[in-house]
Amino acid sequence: MNRVAAVLFDRDGTLVEDVPYNGDPGRVRPVPGARHALDLLRAAGIATGVVSNQSGVGRGLLTHAQVRRVNERADALLGGLGAWVYCPHAPAARCACRKPRPGLVLEAARRLGVAPRDCVVIGDIGADVLAARAAGARGVLVPTAATLPEEVEAAPRTAPDLLTAVRLILGDSGGERS
Repeated sequence: MNRVAAVLFDRDGTLVEDVPYNGDPGRVRPVPGARHALDLLRAAGIATGVVSNQSGVGRGLLTHAQVRRVNERADALLGGLGAWVYCPHAPAARCACRKPRPGLVLEAARRLGVAPRDCVVIGDIGADVLAARAAGARGVLVPTAATLPEEVEAAPRTAPDLLTAVRLILGDSGGERS
């Protein structure tokens, strides 16, 4: 793997437990190992960010303010990430930002001041890996119950959990292993 300047995470199901259309910060629970994984990246000097589809806004189920409050709670629990970018559109909008399109990855890379080719996107569904590829970044799939078997089969790289995914990235980029 080439130099890794930033790791971008999907939010729901990857960094925090997936609560569909969550607008309640009190329901935010980091996945096991998330804080440790982020601490390893911070210690290695690698920027971090979040790229998340939040179609509940476009569907009228959430407000932007609710998404921001949930993101702020996750950010506080996880020790702070460098960029939080989300797509508020419903799938029917066919916007450029909704994963699997590249918009969120490109915007997060821009905000972090890194080239997309120097980013790795970690997510739990095929759209996360496809968004990475579309933006010229690399992807790592961490399968969950929501991941389809064909998404696992098509993924260029998988890891059994978030901490292992980060350790793989650090090992590939010359970072320390723990």
